[in-house]
This record gives sequence, C-alpha cells and structure tokens, in this order.
Amino acid sequence: MLIGIPKEIMHEENRVSATPQTVAEYVKMGNTVLVESGAGKGAYFSDEDYIAAGAQITEDAETVYSEADVILKVKEPLFNESKGRHEIEMMHEEQYLITFIHPASPANHNMVRQMAEKGIISITLDGIPRIPKAQAMDALISMSACAGYKGMLMAADRLPSFMPGIMSSSGMTDPAKVLVLGVGVAGMRALITAKSLGAETYGADIHPKGRQNAVDCGAVSIDISVDPDLAMDSDGKTLRLPEEVLAQKREVLAEHLPDMDIVFCSALIPGKVAPILITEDMVKKMRPGSVIVDISIDQGGNCEITPKGDIEIKHGVTIIGTKNIPGLLPTSSTRMFANNVLELMKHITKDGKIELDTDDEIIRSALTTAGGKIVHAGALEAMGIS
Repeated sequence: MLIGIPKEIMHEENRVSATPQTVAEYVKMGNTVLVESGAGKGAYFSDEDYIAAGAQITEDAETVYSEADVILKVKEPLFNESKGRHEIEMMHEEQYLITFIHPASPANHNMVRQMAEKGIISITLDGIPRIPKAQAMDALISMSACAGYKGMLMAADRLPSFMPGIMSSSGMTDPAKVLVLGVGVAGMRALITAKSLGAETYGADIHPKGRQNAVDCGAVSIDISVDPDLAMDSDGKTLRLPEEVLAQKREVLAEHLPDMDIVFCSALIPGKVAPILITEDMVKKMRPGSVIVDISIDQGGNCEITPKGDIEIKHGVTIIGTKNIPGLLPTSSTRMFANNVLELMKHITKDGKIELDTDDEIIRSALTTAGGKIVHAGALEAMGIS
C-alpha cells in the first residue's frame, strides 16, 4: 500500500501522524510511505529523518491525498486555505482515513456526511474501545495523558494567583483549589500535576473507579455517584445519564464550584457527545478570575459556554476551549500517537492490504464511514438517524 502522511493544517497543530521510527516499520511491512514536506517540522522531525527511514517526500499536499491508499492524520479533515480546497475534496473513493474524527460532535456532522458521500472509508481513533487487546492502539488514552498535564499547566498560567500556598513577608497565601470532573487518564494526570504545583485538589466522577482514582491521586472525592445500572452497561462502558439524573448531579457540583479556582473538565462518553456538567448559570456563580479548562470540547464540551477552539473570559471566568492541547507537547505526543496508529495498522493489515472485519469490536466501534454511508453508532445517534 501507499501510506500518505500529510502536514496537519489545524491552527497550532504541531503533531504529525508518523515518526521516522514508525515510517521505518511501515516500510519494513512492505508499504511505500509518502510524507508531505515539513509534516514533522513542528514536532522536530526533519524531512531528512523521514528520508533516512525510507519515506518519499513531496512538496504538495494534493499529491499525498491523490496517490495514497491510506491517509494517516492526527485531526479531522479541514479546509486547506493554501489550496483553497477542503482536504476531503482532495481525497478519493475507497481511500482509507485513520484519524481523530469525533463524529458525534455536532460541529463535525457535515464533514462526516461529506466523507460518506465521497466514498471514504474512515476510522476514528476516539472510537477505539477500552479493551485489553486495543490498549496499544488507544490514542485517546495517550493524548488524554498529554492533555491532562498540559491543560493543568495552561490553567495555572491563566490563574491570577499562586497555585501553592506561598510564605512571604506579607504572610501566607492560600493554595488554589482545583476540581477535576471525570477522573480517567486525563483527570488523573491533571490532579497529579495540580498536586505537584501545590494546589488543594478535588475530584468528581460518576463511576466508583473514577472516585477511587481521585483518592489515589491525593484528592478529596466529591460524591456525584449514580446507580451503576444508569452509569454503565454490562460491558462497563459509560452510558449517557437521563437528563433528570444529570440535572441532580449539576446541583451537587453547583454547591462546590464557587469555592474553586480551577475546574478541569474531562468527562466523556466514548464515541458520543460529552455531557454538559456546567451550565452558564453555574459559571456566573464562580469566583472572578477562576479558570475552566474544558478538554472535552472535541466532543462538544462539559461546559455549556466553552468557546470552541479558543480561550475567552465569560462572566469573569477564563474558559479554555483549546481543541488540540496535546499538540502543544508535539514531540512527546507525536511519539505516543504515531505508535498507537502503527499498532492499529498492524491489526487491520493482512497480506499487505487493509481488511476490516466488522465482527471485530475494535473495527465495529471505530469505523465511521464505509460503503458511502455513515456507520458510526454515536454519530448516527447524535444526528438523529435511526
């Protein structure tokens, strides 16, 4: 196969979908790898590094899209301003695309429809299931660790006060109070980072495991527990809570938010729109100068008024809706991401070609468009298509 590695065009996205090390693996598997010139520059991988690994280099993004059998990307297809064309327009029927698509997010629905109409076979990395055999392919977990670390540093940078308690000639300052909503991989890394910066930490999660994660990270667990039958299915996957239950949990959180300096939002339902945990009215009651970091923004966000892809001050609260926080750690995140994609490619490649077995839970969960149709369950649900 010919594997195409285009340069990412999202604003401030410095990651790339393959490193020279993974390119060498693809070549060893018998593939040809075509890399757009400068694709690795933001992550400090040079064209020369890729050539040494066995890749071919092209100056033209359209060449990558037109010639490749498989496109490996980091972010969803976007409009390429330098070409005056959308990346989907440069792709062709029966071409494979592996990337983060976030197909359930309303902002991506038109793009997903366009991929289906174009006949593109797409696999979304945020759909990789949390099962043991998929662990090495789970780019969402890898990127969550990056987002938890960097996102907390961004919050600390925006906070108008110290994170730790500081002793000075004028007395002792109080440490910042940090609340993490959703204590999975990203939430744990955020809590550990905040704790290392001297903050007083709190965690909230609807799952017993998440609440234990908070305690294990040295945080106080705020009880927003729900009936396990409502929170998880028989396979342990997170379910969307009924609206009346979600409203009750928001009431509990509303009691704590006014005391917090930083609220880190990382609650997700795999493959579906993120739950709204913080309403605009709740933001209005928060401390002036406090900060919300909403890393769930790719799937709609946990805060009702998070600016998509931007940072804004609303009602005196700084709300960070940066969409590609892992891209701010480009070298580390690229190495992790590229290895995850390599493992997925190994899983779906048989005798030098991609074979998608829809009985395979990994493919069934991640396949987004195929045969000219949208097949991703979360996207269909969010679009209201039965």
